Amino acid sequence: MTLIKGRESNAITIGGVTVGGGAAVTVQSMTKTDTRDVADTVAQIRQLADAGCEIIRCGVPDAAAAEALRDIKRQSPIPVIADIHFDYRLALTAIAAGVDGLRINPGNIGDNDRVKQVVLAAKERQVPIRIGVNGGSLPPEFEPDQPLHRRMVDSALAQVRLLESLDFDLIKISLKAFDVPETVAAYRLIAALVPYPLHLGMTEAGTARTGIIRSAVGIGTLLAEGIGDTIRVSLSAPPVEEVRAGYEILKSLDLRQHGPVLVSCPSCGRTEVNIVSLAEQVAAALETVTKPIKVAVMGCAVNGPGEAADADVGIACGKGQGILFRRGEKVRVVTEAEFLSALLKEVENF
Repeated sequence: MTLIKGRESNAITIGGVTVGGGAAVTVQSMTKTDTRDVADTVAQIRQLADAGCEIIRCGVPDAAAAEALRDIKRQSPIPVIADIHFDYRLALTAIAAGVDGLRINPGNIGDNDRVKQVVLAAKERQVPIRIGVNGGSLPPEFEPDQPLHRRMVDSALAQVRLLESLDFDLIKISLKAFDVPETVAAYRLIAALVPYPLHLGMTEAGTARTGIIRSAVGIGTLLAEGIGDTIRVSLSAPPVEEVRAGYEILKSLDLRQHGPVLVSCPSCGRTEVNIVSLAEQVAAALETVTKPIKVAVMGCAVNGPGEAADADVGIACGKGQGILFRRGEKVRVVTEAEFLSALLKEVENF
Protein backbone atom coordinates (compact mmCIF):
# COMPACT_ATOMS: atom_id res chain seq x y z
CA MET A 1 0.00 0.00 0.00
CA THR A 2 1.57 3.26 -1.10
CA LEU A 3 1.51 6.41 1.01
CA ILE A 4 1.57 8.56 -2.13
CA LYS A 5 -1.62 10.34 -3.12
CA GLY A 6 -1.73 10.73 -6.88
CA ARG A 7 -2.75 13.90 -8.69
CA GLU A 8 -6.27 13.79 -10.09
CA SER A 9 -6.21 13.60 -13.87
CA ASN A 10 -8.50 12.76 -16.75
CA ALA A 11 -8.51 9.16 -17.90
CA ILE A 12 -7.73 8.24 -21.49
CA THR A 13 -7.68 4.79 -23.05
CA ILE A 14 -4.82 3.72 -25.30
CA GLY A 15 -5.69 0.44 -26.97
CA GLY A 16 -7.50 -0.83 -23.90
CA VAL A 17 -4.92 0.44 -21.40
CA THR A 18 -6.15 3.21 -19.11
CA VAL A 19 -3.78 6.10 -18.45
CA GLY A 20 -4.70 8.62 -15.77
CA GLY A 21 -7.92 8.87 -13.83
CA GLY A 22 -6.47 7.06 -10.83
CA ALA A 23 -5.28 4.03 -12.82
CA ALA A 24 -1.95 2.44 -11.94
CA VAL A 25 1.09 4.18 -13.41
CA THR A 26 1.92 2.35 -16.64
CA VAL A 27 5.34 1.47 -18.02
CA GLN A 28 6.19 2.27 -21.64
CA SER A 29 9.16 1.79 -23.92
CA MET A 30 10.11 2.51 -27.51
CA THR A 31 11.30 0.09 -30.16
CA LYS A 32 14.89 0.47 -31.33
CA THR A 33 14.41 -1.41 -34.57
CA ASP A 34 13.84 -0.10 -38.08
CA THR A 35 10.04 0.28 -38.06
CA ARG A 36 9.99 -0.63 -41.74
CA ASP A 37 11.21 -4.11 -40.73
CA VAL A 38 7.92 -5.49 -39.47
CA ALA A 39 9.21 -8.87 -38.34
CA ASP A 40 12.12 -7.43 -36.35
CA THR A 41 9.94 -4.75 -34.78
CA VAL A 42 7.18 -7.17 -33.79
CA ALA A 43 9.75 -9.55 -32.29
CA GLN A 44 11.11 -6.75 -30.11
CA ILE A 45 7.62 -5.67 -29.07
CA ARG A 46 6.83 -9.22 -27.96
CA GLN A 47 10.07 -9.37 -25.99
CA LEU A 48 9.16 -6.10 -24.29
CA ALA A 49 5.62 -7.26 -23.57
CA ASP A 50 7.04 -10.38 -21.91
CA ALA A 51 9.14 -8.07 -19.71
CA GLY A 52 6.03 -6.14 -18.65
CA CYS A 53 5.92 -3.28 -21.14
CA GLU A 54 2.33 -2.07 -21.36
CA ILE A 55 2.47 0.47 -24.21
CA ILE A 56 5.02 0.62 -27.03
CA ARG A 57 6.04 3.54 -29.21
CA CYS A 58 7.53 3.23 -32.69
CA GLY A 59 9.53 5.86 -34.51
CA VAL A 60 8.09 6.87 -37.89
CA PRO A 61 10.81 8.45 -40.04
CA ASP A 62 9.09 8.12 -43.41
CA ALA A 63 6.01 6.95 -45.32
CA ALA A 64 7.21 3.34 -45.52
CA ALA A 65 7.51 3.20 -41.72
CA ALA A 66 4.05 4.74 -41.33
CA GLU A 67 2.56 2.12 -43.65
CA ALA A 68 4.38 -0.68 -41.80
CA LEU A 69 2.49 0.26 -38.65
CA ARG A 70 -0.59 -1.44 -40.06
CA ASP A 71 1.04 -4.87 -39.88
CA ILE A 72 2.88 -4.05 -36.65
CA LYS A 73 -0.35 -3.02 -34.96
CA ARG A 74 -2.10 -6.18 -36.16
CA GLN A 75 0.58 -8.42 -34.63
CA SER A 76 1.43 -6.44 -31.49
CA PRO A 77 0.27 -7.85 -28.13
CA ILE A 78 0.26 -4.33 -26.61
CA PRO A 79 -0.99 -0.90 -27.75
CA VAL A 80 1.12 0.85 -30.38
CA ILE A 81 1.85 4.58 -30.44
CA ALA A 82 3.29 6.30 -33.51
CA ASP A 83 6.06 8.80 -32.79
CA ILE A 84 5.92 11.61 -35.35
CA HIS A 85 8.34 14.44 -36.03
CA PHE A 86 8.39 17.06 -38.79
CA ASP A 87 5.90 15.60 -41.30
CA TYR A 88 2.24 15.80 -40.30
CA ARG A 89 1.34 13.51 -43.23
CA LEU A 90 3.05 10.64 -41.43
CA ALA A 91 0.66 11.16 -38.53
CA LEU A 92 -2.31 10.96 -40.88
CA THR A 93 -0.99 7.72 -42.40
CA ALA A 94 -0.33 6.25 -38.94
CA ILE A 95 -3.86 7.05 -37.81
CA ALA A 96 -5.25 5.40 -40.94
CA ALA A 97 -3.03 2.38 -40.20
CA GLY A 98 -4.90 1.89 -36.91
CA VAL A 99 -2.40 2.96 -34.26
CA ASP A 100 -3.69 3.27 -30.71
CA GLY A 101 -2.06 6.60 -29.98
CA LEU A 102 0.00 9.39 -31.44
CA ARG A 103 2.92 11.42 -30.18
CA ILE A 104 3.65 14.72 -31.89
CA ASN A 105 6.24 17.36 -31.06
CA PRO A 106 4.80 20.87 -31.33
CA GLY A 107 8.29 22.22 -31.80
CA ASN A 108 8.67 20.65 -35.23
CA ILE A 109 5.34 19.32 -36.54
CA GLY A 110 4.50 22.48 -38.51
CA ASP A 111 1.92 25.26 -38.45
CA ASN A 112 -1.46 25.11 -36.78
CA ASP A 113 -3.29 24.12 -39.97
CA ARG A 114 -1.22 20.95 -40.18
CA VAL A 115 -1.78 20.17 -36.52
CA LYS A 116 -5.52 20.68 -37.06
CA GLN A 117 -5.59 18.07 -39.81
CA VAL A 118 -3.95 15.56 -37.50
CA VAL A 119 -6.31 16.38 -34.63
CA LEU A 120 -9.44 16.06 -36.74
CA ALA A 121 -8.30 12.65 -38.03
CA ALA A 122 -7.49 11.53 -34.47
CA LYS A 123 -10.83 12.80 -33.22
CA GLU A 124 -12.71 10.82 -35.86
CA ARG A 125 -11.02 7.59 -34.75
CA GLN A 126 -10.77 8.48 -31.03
CA VAL A 127 -6.99 8.21 -31.06
CA PRO A 128 -5.33 9.94 -28.07
CA ILE A 129 -2.54 12.41 -28.76
CA ARG A 130 0.50 13.01 -26.59
CA ILE A 131 1.81 16.53 -26.83
CA GLY A 132 5.48 15.70 -26.45
CA VAL A 133 7.62 18.74 -25.71
CA ASN A 134 11.40 18.26 -25.69
CA GLY A 135 13.54 20.99 -24.19
CA GLY A 136 16.16 20.61 -26.90
CA SER A 137 13.78 21.04 -29.84
CA LEU A 138 11.92 24.21 -28.88
CA PRO A 139 12.15 26.93 -31.55
CA PRO A 140 14.97 29.28 -30.46
CA GLU A 141 12.77 32.31 -31.04
CA PHE A 142 10.08 31.04 -28.67
CA GLU A 143 10.18 33.05 -25.41
CA PRO A 144 14.00 33.29 -25.42
CA ASP A 145 14.06 35.28 -22.17
CA GLN A 146 12.12 32.69 -20.15
CA PRO A 147 13.69 29.76 -18.26
CA LEU A 148 13.52 26.42 -20.03
CA HIS A 149 10.80 24.91 -17.85
CA ARG A 150 8.53 27.90 -18.50
CA ARG A 151 9.16 27.74 -22.24
CA MET A 152 8.33 24.03 -22.26
CA VAL A 153 5.09 24.55 -20.36
CA ASP A 154 4.00 27.49 -22.51
CA SER A 155 4.73 25.52 -25.68
CA ALA A 156 2.61 22.62 -24.45
CA LEU A 157 -0.21 24.90 -23.31
CA ALA A 158 -0.39 26.53 -26.74
CA GLN A 159 -0.95 23.10 -28.29
CA VAL A 160 -3.42 22.11 -25.58
CA ARG A 161 -5.51 25.20 -26.33
CA LEU A 162 -5.43 24.42 -30.03
CA LEU A 163 -6.62 20.86 -29.44
CA GLU A 164 -9.29 22.05 -27.03
CA SER A 165 -10.52 24.59 -29.60
CA LEU A 166 -11.20 21.62 -31.88
CA ASP A 167 -13.22 19.93 -29.13
CA PHE A 168 -10.48 17.34 -28.61
CA ASP A 169 -9.57 16.24 -25.09
CA LEU A 170 -7.92 12.83 -25.51
CA ILE A 171 -4.70 14.52 -24.50
CA LYS A 172 -1.57 13.35 -22.72
CA ILE A 173 1.41 15.65 -22.09
CA SER A 174 5.15 15.18 -21.64
CA LEU A 175 7.77 17.82 -20.89
CA LYS A 176 11.18 16.19 -21.19
CA ALA A 177 14.65 17.65 -20.90
CA PHE A 178 18.09 16.35 -19.97
CA ASP A 179 18.27 18.67 -16.98
CA VAL A 180 16.51 17.14 -13.98
CA PRO A 181 15.61 20.35 -12.06
CA GLU A 182 14.19 21.98 -15.21
CA THR A 183 12.16 18.87 -16.04
CA VAL A 184 10.80 18.55 -12.52
CA ALA A 185 9.89 22.25 -12.45
CA ALA A 186 8.08 21.94 -15.77
CA TYR A 187 5.95 19.00 -14.66
CA ARG A 188 5.14 20.63 -11.33
CA LEU A 189 3.97 23.75 -13.11
CA ILE A 190 1.80 22.08 -15.72
CA ALA A 191 0.35 19.62 -13.21
CA ALA A 192 -1.38 22.55 -11.51
CA LEU A 193 -2.67 24.06 -14.77
CA VAL A 194 -4.33 21.23 -16.73
CA PRO A 195 -6.28 18.05 -15.91
CA TYR A 196 -4.63 15.85 -18.51
CA PRO A 197 -2.53 12.76 -17.72
CA LEU A 198 1.22 13.26 -17.73
CA HIS A 199 3.85 11.05 -19.34
CA LEU A 200 7.09 11.26 -17.34
CA GLY A 201 10.62 10.83 -18.61
CA MET A 202 14.04 12.35 -19.05
CA THR A 203 15.30 12.80 -22.59
CA GLU A 204 18.83 11.89 -23.69
CA ALA A 205 19.25 10.41 -20.21
CA GLY A 206 22.34 8.40 -21.10
CA THR A 207 23.63 4.85 -20.86
CA ALA A 208 22.14 2.23 -18.56
CA ARG A 209 24.30 3.15 -15.55
CA THR A 210 24.02 6.94 -15.67
CA GLY A 211 20.65 7.10 -17.40
CA ILE A 212 18.89 4.97 -14.82
CA ILE A 213 20.19 7.21 -12.04
CA ARG A 214 19.14 10.41 -13.81
CA SER A 215 15.74 8.95 -14.67
CA ALA A 216 15.18 7.59 -11.17
CA VAL A 217 15.92 10.99 -9.65
CA GLY A 218 13.71 12.93 -12.06
CA ILE A 219 10.85 10.48 -12.48
CA GLY A 220 11.02 9.33 -8.87
CA THR A 221 10.85 12.87 -7.50
CA LEU A 222 7.68 13.59 -9.44
CA LEU A 223 6.02 10.27 -8.69
CA ALA A 224 6.74 10.75 -4.98
CA GLU A 225 4.79 14.01 -5.23
CA GLY A 226 1.87 12.24 -6.89
CA ILE A 227 2.65 13.62 -10.35
CA GLY A 228 2.70 11.25 -13.32
CA ASP A 229 0.41 8.69 -14.95
CA THR A 230 2.76 6.78 -17.25
CA ILE A 231 6.56 6.59 -17.55
CA ARG A 232 9.33 5.72 -19.93
CA VAL A 233 12.94 5.39 -18.83
CA SER A 234 14.91 6.41 -21.93
CA LEU A 235 18.30 4.68 -22.10
CA SER A 236 21.08 4.10 -24.58
CA ALA A 237 20.61 0.41 -23.89
CA PRO A 238 18.36 -2.48 -24.96
CA PRO A 239 14.73 -1.45 -24.41
CA VAL A 240 14.08 -4.33 -22.01
CA GLU A 241 16.40 -2.48 -19.61
CA GLU A 242 14.08 0.53 -19.84
CA VAL A 243 11.11 -1.59 -18.78
CA ARG A 244 12.99 -3.19 -15.89
CA ALA A 245 14.20 0.20 -14.68
CA GLY A 246 10.69 1.62 -14.92
CA TYR A 247 9.27 -1.07 -12.69
CA GLU A 248 12.12 -0.71 -10.21
CA ILE A 249 11.25 2.97 -9.85
CA LEU A 250 7.58 2.16 -9.31
CA LYS A 251 8.34 -0.67 -6.89
CA SER A 252 10.64 1.55 -4.85
CA LEU A 253 7.69 3.89 -4.24
CA ASP A 254 5.19 1.06 -3.66
CA LEU A 255 3.23 2.21 -6.72
CA ARG A 256 3.36 -1.13 -8.55
CA GLN A 257 4.20 -4.71 -7.75
CA HIS A 258 5.74 -6.45 -10.74
CA GLY A 259 8.21 -9.26 -10.46
CA PRO A 260 10.67 -9.74 -7.61
CA VAL A 261 12.20 -7.23 -5.22
CA LEU A 262 15.74 -8.10 -4.17
CA VAL A 263 17.01 -6.87 -0.81
CA SER A 264 20.77 -7.35 -0.37
CA CYS A 265 23.26 -5.95 2.10
CA PRO A 266 26.20 -3.93 0.76
CA SER A 267 28.77 -6.19 2.46
CA CYS A 268 31.32 -5.03 5.04
CA GLY A 269 34.18 -6.26 7.20
CA ARG A 270 31.84 -8.60 9.10
CA THR A 271 30.95 -10.50 5.94
CA GLU A 272 32.65 -13.87 5.64
CA VAL A 273 31.26 -14.85 2.23
CA ASN A 274 31.26 -13.18 -1.20
CA ILE A 275 27.84 -11.60 -0.76
CA VAL A 276 28.25 -9.36 -3.83
CA SER A 277 28.70 -12.35 -6.11
CA LEU A 278 25.82 -14.22 -4.50
CA ALA A 279 23.48 -11.23 -4.81
CA GLU A 280 24.39 -10.84 -8.49
CA GLN A 281 23.70 -14.51 -9.16
CA VAL A 282 20.35 -14.29 -7.39
CA ALA A 283 19.44 -11.14 -9.31
CA ALA A 284 20.25 -12.85 -12.61
CA ALA A 285 18.12 -15.86 -11.69
CA LEU A 286 15.20 -13.66 -10.65
CA GLU A 287 15.04 -12.01 -14.08
CA THR A 288 12.84 -14.86 -15.27
CA VAL A 289 10.43 -14.53 -12.33
CA THR A 290 7.30 -12.52 -13.11
CA LYS A 291 5.32 -12.85 -9.89
CA PRO A 292 5.82 -10.37 -7.03
CA ILE A 293 8.15 -11.78 -4.37
CA LYS A 294 10.58 -10.11 -1.99
CA VAL A 295 13.92 -11.91 -1.68
CA ALA A 296 16.64 -10.99 0.81
CA VAL A 297 20.36 -11.83 0.55
CA MET A 298 22.12 -10.79 3.74
CA GLY A 299 25.81 -11.11 4.58
CA CYS A 300 25.91 -11.81 8.30
CA ALA A 301 23.91 -12.60 11.40
CA VAL A 302 24.16 -9.08 12.90
CA ASN A 303 21.43 -7.43 10.87
CA GLY A 304 20.52 -10.17 8.40
CA PRO A 305 17.59 -11.88 10.10
CA GLY A 306 16.02 -8.59 11.20
CA GLU A 307 16.43 -6.80 7.88
CA ALA A 308 15.15 -9.85 6.03
CA ALA A 309 12.16 -10.24 8.35
CA ASP A 310 9.63 -8.76 5.93
CA ALA A 311 11.00 -10.66 2.93
CA ASP A 312 9.03 -13.56 1.56
CA VAL A 313 12.24 -15.58 1.27
CA GLY A 314 15.70 -14.72 2.57
CA ILE A 315 19.10 -16.02 3.55
CA ALA A 316 21.54 -14.76 6.19
CA CYS A 317 25.00 -15.99 5.22
CA GLY A 318 27.85 -16.84 7.58
CA LYS A 319 31.16 -18.59 7.18
CA GLY A 320 30.49 -22.08 5.88
CA GLN A 321 26.74 -21.97 6.47
CA GLY A 322 23.66 -19.78 6.27
CA ILE A 323 20.12 -19.61 7.58
CA LEU A 324 17.14 -19.67 5.21
CA PHE A 325 14.13 -17.58 6.25
CA ARG A 326 10.57 -17.44 5.06
CA ARG A 327 8.70 -14.33 6.18
CA GLY A 328 10.97 -13.93 9.18
CA GLU A 329 10.75 -17.54 10.29
CA LYS A 330 13.80 -19.79 10.19
CA VAL A 331 13.38 -22.64 7.70
CA ARG A 332 16.69 -24.46 7.90
CA VAL A 333 20.47 -24.17 7.91
CA VAL A 334 22.31 -24.75 4.63
CA THR A 335 25.96 -25.10 3.71
CA GLU A 336 27.84 -22.41 1.78
CA ALA A 337 27.82 -24.57 -1.33
CA GLU A 338 24.01 -24.61 -1.17
CA PHE A 339 23.44 -20.88 -0.71
CA LEU A 340 22.30 -20.15 -4.24
CA SER A 341 20.47 -23.39 -5.05
CA ALA A 342 18.68 -23.56 -1.68
CA LEU A 343 17.53 -19.95 -1.86
CA LEU A 344 16.25 -20.33 -5.42
CA LYS A 345 14.45 -23.52 -4.43
CA GLU A 346 12.68 -21.60 -1.67
CA VAL A 347 11.73 -18.93 -4.21
CA GLU A 348 10.31 -21.64 -6.47
CA ASN A 349 8.39 -23.24 -3.63
CA PHE A 350 6.98 -19.89 -2.53
